[in-house]
Amino acid sequence: MQSHSLHSSAPQVSTPQSYPSIEDLGPHYRMYDAAFAQNPHAVYQRMRAGGRSLVPVLLAEDVPATLVIGYDTAKQILNDDDRFPADPRTWQKTLPDRHPLRPMMEYRPNPLRTTGDVHGRYRKALNAGLAVIDLHYVRAAAERTAIPLINSFCGDGSADLISQYLAPFFISVLTTDIMGCPPELVDSVLTATVAMFDTDATVDVEAMLGSALGALMDSKRHLPADTDVTAHLVHTATDLSNEEKQHQLVTLLTAGIEVPRNHAANTILLMLTDPRYRPNQEGFAPLVTDAMVENLTTDPPMANYCITYPRARTLIDGVWLPANQPVVISMAAANNDPKLRRDTDSDWDYGGGNGWHLGRGAGRHHCPKMAYQSSDLIVGEAIGQLYDAIPDMQLAVPREHLTWRPGPFHRALTALPVVFAPTSPLPVLWPSVRP
Repeated sequence: MQSHSLHSSAPQVSTPQSYPSIEDLGPHYRMYDAAFAQNPHAVYQRMRAGGRSLVPVLLAEDVPATLVIGYDTAKQILNDDDRFPADPRTWQKTLPDRHPLRPMMEYRPNPLRTTGDVHGRYRKALNAGLAVIDLHYVRAAAERTAIPLINSFCGDGSADLISQYLAPFFISVLTTDIMGCPPELVDSVLTATVAMFDTDATVDVEAMLGSALGALMDSKRHLPADTDVTAHLVHTATDLSNEEKQHQLVTLLTAGIEVPRNHAANTILLMLTDPRYRPNQEGFAPLVTDAMVENLTTDPPMANYCITYPRARTLIDGVWLPANQPVVISMAAANNDPKLRRDTDSDWDYGGGNGWHLGRGAGRHHCPKMAYQSSDLIVGEAIGQLYDAIPDMQLAVPREHLTWRPGPFHRALTALPVVFAPTSPLPVLWPSVRP
């Protein structure tokens, strides 16, 4: 009888114990420093070594997390609320009260930080408030805001488009025209919102938000419910407490200023530096919306977010993830997953829907339709008005000299300096105000 080696034909069977934990996969990539901010796509490429879809990262020096860079794995997690809920309350007990990541990650009674029936209740209230937005009025308000801002620098021959144009533009359109913030409250509401991104005094941030948004809500109590988004929320969301209503406003403010401002700036940068978006010999250039959707797909302004916290130690894609630790979806990396195949290089979903890309999230926490429709309209108006007035803009510095704001979540320029031939101010033709 012929003997057989013990190792020759025994099948290799994977067991739960044979899979690695995310903590063992190292190195932990730092997502909070300037090096990551300057070139995150190079870091994503290094993360893909070995075909990984999940990598260990640090959101801050003392905050480990899992970053999801594979498209299929991201879609699986975003559509699995049972195993990957968005509620961070167990995790945040380990985070110091004044930690700089608290404002962006801690629990809030809003759709982003809840799951199940509670999530449905908050999302219903938010959608009802968004439903009062009149897109025709918003378009007119965007033009009314853009023209004076452009006139303030068009004769100079140079400008920083973020500080002189985009920042004040989006602040005005969102706070004044959509949320109905009275002029005397704009500064306090804005200060509280900016503090969420830029300060480590978390307790003060919450106090500032509560005071500013409480005053905003009080200003609506004697106005009709259909006046603006805030008034509608105050009068119709009867099953929400005042604190819960305030946190829906926090969601609108943070998503409605920071994200579209960065979307507009990054799209302008794409149009300034990519030959495909320059006018041809006949003077025709690709549509602004084409550039907007391409940017939202390949380099989204909210690059890494949609955070979930597994209820228990969870096996996914051959890796064990710890319970109650952040799992962050990289929309930027997942959308650029080399395993994806599209029909053409320009298949960016020009129809305006969410399509295949994750720039607006996916699953139950995807961006509400009216939120992204109004955001797209405002971003398009901001860019379109600017190019109509100053079509010959060029970057004032080489692209590689631009700097990006550090942070694990956003893709945000610190400045966007341009030069151009000085032009005469545009005529101010004020559109009608809200009836």
